[in-house]
Amino acid sequence: MRYKDIASAIVGGSFFAAGYLLLSVPLAPALVVGTGAFVASELVISTAKERLKDTNKSLYNTLEHAKKQNKHLISMIPAMNDDEIKTDLNEITKSVNQIINACTKKPERADGIYNFFSYYLPATVKIVDKLDEIENENLNSKESKKFLQSSKKLLSEANKAFDKIVSKLYQSEITDSDADMKVFNTMLKSDGYNEEIIVEEDSNE
Repeated sequence: MRYKDIASAIVGGSFFAAGYLLLSVPLAPALVVGTGAFVASELVISTAKERLKDTNKSLYNTLEHAKKQNKHLISMIPAMNDDEIKTDLNEITKSVNQIINACTKKPERADGIYNFFSYYLPATVKIVDKLDEIENENLNSKESKKFLQSSKKLLSEANKAFDKIVSKLYQSEITDSDADMKVFNTMLKSDGYNEEIIVEEDSNE
């Protein structure tokens, strides 16, 4: 599955879950909304990528390089011996993918996270490569063990930091989507397609 397909699936699944589980929208309308969100996200990401290539070549190249770095991190996960490191790397690569997609859709978002592309992500790649080298050479020196423990802790912190970056990037979009879903649910109720919620609200009055 391609990165943009994963991102679109997350968007579609989020819309479905929010409508069906949080707003109690009936299954059929919730599926329609989720599917629509998936298709829309696919189109937006593809179109945004082509537009970015023409309008902001520098950022386009930065994001393409970040994709290669992320693919490298993904390829290194099976080589790690420590399960906690594997878990952190799995989550880190998911966050990196979300950050790339967010900046592709809205290039202005990249302005506030310059250090992520110029330092945080490259440094993460270097740490993982060094860990792999130490493990392959079966180095058991005091310095190697210390580096292993320090790297393990740093990757855990990077995982948390990257997740915070994702939350910051998508916060405004989530707020807008939440407002859209509330309007959608209100329209369903007013048109009589969500009678179960209407009955529940009436019974509580």
